[in-house]
Amino acid sequence: MPAIPLTLLVGTTKGAFLVAADADRQTWDISGPHCGGWCINHMAGDPKTGTIWAGGGGDFFGAGVWRSDDQGQNWDLTRLSKGQMDDWAAQDPDFAAMVGWTGAPLPFATEFQQVWSLGFAHDTLYAGTKPANLLKSTDRGITWARVDALTDHDSAKDWNPGAAGLVLHSIVFDPGSAEKQWVGISAAGVFATEDGGRSWQRRNRLSNAEACGHHDHPAAPRDGETGHCVHNIVRANGDTDLLYQQNHHGVWRSPDGGRSWDDITPGLPSTFGFPIRVHPHDPRTIWTLPLNGDMAGRFPPDAACAVWRSRDGGETWEALREGLPQTNCYFTVLRQAMAGDAQDAPGLYFGTNSGSVFASLDEGDTWHEIARHLPTILSVETLDRAG
Repeated sequence: MPAIPLTLLVGTTKGAFLVAADADRQTWDISGPHCGGWCINHMAGDPKTGTIWAGGGGDFFGAGVWRSDDQGQNWDLTRLSKGQMDDWAAQDPDFAAMVGWTGAPLPFATEFQQVWSLGFAHDTLYAGTKPANLLKSTDRGITWARVDALTDHDSAKDWNPGAAGLVLHSIVFDPGSAEKQWVGISAAGVFATEDGGRSWQRRNRLSNAEACGHHDHPAAPRDGETGHCVHNIVRANGDTDLLYQQNHHGVWRSPDGGRSWDDITPGLPSTFGFPIRVHPHDPRTIWTLPLNGDMAGRFPPDAACAVWRSRDGGETWEALREGLPQTNCYFTVLRQAMAGDAQDAPGLYFGTNSGSVFASLDEGDTWHEIARHLPTILSVETLDRAG
């Protein structure tokens, strides 16, 4: 089967969808739902082989990771934890036969209910769960082990859940070093390792921590730290430790791998939002999609959608609206629902909880709706095999 140059991997509340582009990224074909109707929180792909993974689950199914090695035609499931269906099947042979339940023990029993995030780099697949654990697989998702140094971190007893629960949602890699990695946990903050996961540091300090003490937001911890409810983290490409995060109460930049953070929210219409994206070739170009506030409905300010772009690392911002709904727009774009490809003229994509996917091929200047009427979109990622 010939490789498709670019596929959007779309996780929804009713399975996984693949949105495949033609060579010019002008025509898009949709396939799905895949993965047995599971709630799919996040997806990842290997651009070398085309393998796709989809992670999710919930109270009924438990947690698991699906894998396809043939561009979504067939899928295999690795279940990781128990769900309500296991209890039902244990008491009802007919139901057990219907769902193919065997009673085989699951590796993580009842430790968590969902896979919330996936990331693949350096031939290793990682998964973040709800409640927050970090897992890794060195055999492409067949068997899994806990990353104990993070899961059992000294601070874990003080981690507090956000509105969606205690979730590990961002897994960020340094392509040049398998030893360096960052994760985001809501609501525990940013953690980093520089020794391949053997030890982890909590990295939430403001760059002017001694001067500011704390900042005025009800969700912000004191003592010079950014809010622990980080929503999404991205790393700029290249030989850099430049990170950006969208937090529960602002957008932040770190030049030093998270050891210190600067507030770059001024110029945006609100402090609240979920996703952030960095340009694949320009570390100072970033995009975010602000919402009106956590207690105000979580939709675009004034019910008019705009993606906001900065060309100078967050010093200044501009609103990009062409092609986006400007009246009666009440959708939400969730933390993992904005992605981009790495082509010479990079594409930018986001999905909404109303089931639409929007695309821009000119760095956000104009937008086009390329899919609609999907289930609630939880995540968008790219599988870019053009290079």
